[in-house]
Amino acid sequence: MALNSLSDKLVKQISEAAEIMRRGGIVAYPTDTVYGLGADAFNTDGVEKVYRIKQRPYTMPLPVLLADKAQAASLAASISGFAGCLMEKFWPGGLTLVLETDASLPACITGGGDKIAVRVPDHIVPVTLVRELGKPIVGTSANISSYPSVVTAEEVAQQLGNEVDIIIDAGRCPGGLESTVADVTGQSPIILRQGAIPEEEIMKTYREYINGAGESENSIR
Repeated sequence: MALNSLSDKLVKQISEAAEIMRRGGIVAYPTDTVYGLGADAFNTDGVEKVYRIKQRPYTMPLPVLLADKAQAASLAASISGFAGCLMEKFWPGGLTLVLETDASLPACITGGGDKIAVRVPDHIVPVTLVRELGKPIVGTSANISSYPSVVTAEEVAQQLGNEVDIIIDAGRCPGGLESTVADVTGQSPIILRQGAIPEEEIMKTYREYINGAGESENSIR
């Protein structure tokens, strides 16, 4: 969905949704994969509401959506050359990267650990929402844990009902498959969840990287 395709109604909904998140509220929104359940990633009350609504164990970290690659540097302790390569190739898109973090995020969003899962979606609604809020947002799927992911606003309402403060309806999500999750904090990538980006593509990129000049590049930060 291109920026100039945002209707006045959607622009208004996104502005309202950003204000709701500033107050610790919860928003459901479409992405390039499935509908997401969002809160200000730095608002502990909002993050905890997401866990409660999804009935998700607090030990399971929540992914975060960004507006662009630059925001990743503000959340990560460092970004390896290979992680940067994946960002260049697959962002915006259906790849979530797990990075080490030293950011002052609520402990509950990282499950109490030192890693953060981040993604730049290929959809104008969440990207505009992040920019409107001025902060990264929670990017978990808008469904109850163990229930099927949802791809329409109607399906969000069926599963979550009145638990969500606003549902941004921009039609059916084009992807329908959750993002692939890859941990890139070690020597080689570990696929934690199969999804929109095939594992073979990630491993092919890794082989190309280690066989090229990338290994000698300095890490970002």
